[in-house]
Amino acid sequence: MVGIVLISHSSGLAAEVAAMARQIGGAQVPLAAAGGTEDGGLGTSPDRVTAAIEEVNRGDGVVLIPDLGSSVLTARLLQTPGDVVIADVPFVEGAISAVVAAGGGASLDGVLAAAEEAWHVRKL
Repeated sequence: MVGIVLISHSSGLAAEVAAMARQIGGAQVPLAAAGGTEDGGLGTSPDRVTAAIEEVNRGDGVVLIPDLGSSVLTARLLQTPGDVVIADVPFVEGAISAVVAAGGGASLDGVLAAAEEAWHVRKL
């Protein structure tokens, strides 16, 4: 199953989006929140993201979903084409779409495509 890592500057934001995505998409999806710095501050920790990638990697690939700024830069440093890929998507909507697709057994490309479809979801 494809793993998913939510990368945020805020530990709380990453954890809450992960909790919401699990409730909607299923608890069986390998999903990790990598938010904040080691000392609990705002920021992005490459070590936390690396550990999260290792935690969710089941051999079918990992989708990284960063929120903004340095989380995107960190994701770029850790991507491996065909194995660890970045989804350039709205954080909440993309995370939920990715988790639902992964829970349904989609491939790495399928999970990435499902997350990217979140750009087209209108609220009104």
